[in-house]
Amino acid sequence: MPKGKVTFATESCKGCELCTTVCPVKIVIMDFTRMNTKGYNIATVKDMDKCNACGSCAKICPDSVITVERID
Repeated sequence: MPKGKVTFATESCKGCELCTTVCPVKIVIMDFTRMNTKGYNIATVKDMDKCNACGSCAKICPDSVITVERID
């Protein structure tokens, strides 16, 4: 099974939570303990080892905040 690495441009995240709704392994979550400088809570990954590099989170993000890399 492919592995992935997800990174977020946190300063551009508006906290819309769309990415959290499409992750098939349910690892993309909102971090309600952190905010960016614009005052938005940001998305994060709770268990990167479970990422399968599907890219669903990056595809749905309206602001292109998320980058998914495939790790071989």
